[in-house]
Amino acid sequence: MADEKVNQFTDSTTDISSEDAGASNQKLGEKAWYVCTAYSTHEAKVKANLERRVETMGLKDYVSRIIVAEQEVPVVKDGVDTGKTRKKNLYSGYIYIEMIMTDYAWYVIRNTPGVTGFVGSSGKGTKPFPVPREQIEPVLKRMGMVDDSMYDRYSVGDYVKVIRGPLEGTEGKIISINKDTGAVEISATFFGRTTKTEVDFSEIERI
Repeated sequence: MADEKVNQFTDSTTDISSEDAGASNQKLGEKAWYVCTAYSTHEAKVKANLERRVETMGLKDYVSRIIVAEQEVPVVKDGVDTGKTRKKNLYSGYIYIEMIMTDYAWYVIRNTPGVTGFVGSSGKGTKPFPVPREQIEPVLKRMGMVDDSMYDRYSVGDYVKVIRGPLEGTEGKIISINKDTGAVEISATFFGRTTKTEVDFSEIERI
């Protein structure tokens, strides 16, 4: 069976067992974010394939999150909001994976049906570099996903842009940050006047 867990595999760079992958896991430590590619409009199907492979091939300790960056957007017809919504893929052709990159995990993920490659890999069995935190953060925030470590990159006086919500596109300077509630007060200019407004932390990114 295609998804049956294998005890040993061989690729162009290594010959490793799943037990060896566990040892590699201990050496590498923390998970990082990686981006794999798929054909446009096939992202959800490939995500399902990846989730199934993680389950059946013993990768639950290596892979924590698999994300297709989708948002609910209003359906507009002839310039009128119909009151309905649809899912919109914000980054067509990309699937985001939070994982510990071992030889075994790398082999399984890249050989999952529908995966066409990895961002940051030169090919020929070379594992990709993880996505920098500042690049993955806006993706997670656009989906309303926030963790405490994100707050470390923001301080009073920083200039930010609102990336979602009713004030999307607005730019301003941070006046205060409430980590407990997630509320951020910014000073922005509306119609030529500087105004203080409050947004959610998940709605901003640094500029």
